[in-house]
Amino acid sequence: MDANIQKVVDIAERRTISEENAAYFDDRRNQSYSVIDGLGPLTDVYRMKAGATTTINSIPADATIKKYHDEGTNSGSTSSSLGSIVSLVNTLRGPYSSTNPAKGYFQYPRPFRWESNSILVPTLVPAINPDPSKDGGFPSGHTNAAYLSAFAMAYAVPERYQELLTRASELGNNRIVAGMHSPLDVMGGRVMATGLAAAILSDPANKNLKKAAYDEAHSKLLTQTGTAEDRFSDYDMNKKQYIQRLTYGFEQINSPAKPMVVSKGAEVLLETRFPYLDNTQRRWILATTSLPSGYPVLDDPEGWGRLNLFSAADGYGAFAKDVTVNMDSSKGGFHALDRWRNDISGTGKLTKKGTGTLKLEGNNTYSGGIRIDQGTLEGDSKTAFGRGDVSNNGGTLKEEVSGKLVIGGDYKQSAKGILELNLSGKNDLLHIKGKAKMKGTLRLHFTDNYAPADGSTIITYQNRHGAFSSIETVGLPSEYKVEVIYKSNHIQLKVKAK
Repeated sequence: MDANIQKVVDIAERRTISEENAAYFDDRRNQSYSVIDGLGPLTDVYRMKAGATTTINSIPADATIKKYHDEGTNSGSTSSSLGSIVSLVNTLRGPYSSTNPAKGYFQYPRPFRWESNSILVPTLVPAINPDPSKDGGFPSGHTNAAYLSAFAMAYAVPERYQELLTRASELGNNRIVAGMHSPLDVMGGRVMATGLAAAILSDPANKNLKKAAYDEAHSKLLTQTGTAEDRFSDYDMNKKQYIQRLTYGFEQINSPAKPMVVSKGAEVLLETRFPYLDNTQRRWILATTSLPSGYPVLDDPEGWGRLNLFSAADGYGAFAKDVTVNMDSSKGGFHALDRWRNDISGTGKLTKKGTGTLKLEGNNTYSGGIRIDQGTLEGDSKTAFGRGDVSNNGGTLKEEVSGKLVIGGDYKQSAKGILELNLSGKNDLLHIKGKAKMKGTLRLHFTDNYAPADGSTIITYQNRHGAFSSIETVGLPSEYKVEVIYKSNHIQLKVKAK
């Protein structure tokens, strides 16, 4: 417990005026209003259409001696054009979602009761409850409310899933900056909200409301062009901060090797993020992206504490068994195009079906190989396609890497398959570690007005059987023409001026 409170003291000693101001706003504003900021450019559009307001727009000069309350409309009006989204937020934040019973049970004091009021942001001193018996710190109510609001909005707007969760984690962190809560309080608030959100979203009584909120977001919100600042546009920073706030750097105090138990119903938290997967597949994503065991507070027997939903939103962390992805591009959204950014390990095979496009962006080591039956599988990193064989039976295997992309085993392409290489410089190369069996189409997409040198190598392999039946070129400067020349262990381009 000393380490827990010491983290608050350390933060209080180094916080800036700007951070104190942010902590004040996140304390005094309603959490459902604050989390809207995670919508980025659409923040102002949402607030206008939903009628979401706050009365905490500045920090009054007498805030150090007077407590101010938010008398705004929180996430908005249920009678607005975004009323279904507002209703979903309100449902998740309903009367059964309060942290007060848990606070009363645990009776864990707030940080300033362990130390002194000096660790509080001065403008929040008036917010202190004078009765310690009714003012427990664990779990954090503000954090719980922020995550509940974020889960509701992320269900309706999964395109901003990670940004909304990052905003909730920022609000939770600001409770520590404020001196109002400890890291363990905030971690507990997140865990509680995660379980509550899954239970409420899984309730059959909310099925129609969920659909209405999602449809409303995609017909009335995402069709708009917003101009608000996107404070969460930096993916790498979002990921770094979110994951750090999952554990706050605490040491593992129990075994780090306990098997992950995926909480019952947790898959609903990914329902709109991965609409083309089934519930079993969503549970595998949660299992393969979870935190290791051993951290304080997070080893609850149902597994809520170990869920890492930021990483889960980036797809599988491992293929523990074969995975089939069937994406129907006619349905739009993530059905049409999605990206998996995690580093994927494991022994399973990935099979791509359906007309949609799936992009793989991680440093992947899975060994089960790839089968493409339909649609497009795009490699956006050197090792996107893992270490196994790749069989293209009728879809498009697309390379979108600056430099070398590796196929870890053999490559086999049928007469209906397409191999698309995007060429922008002399180092662009598809390296097939095994054998190549070639039929179908080779599509060469030249970008940035790039014209390769005569004799440029574009594909290497151990040996080859067959040849592409057709060659397509896109984007080649009009004064050039190219031919494909097959060699014993590579393919070159013969480039001529017209």
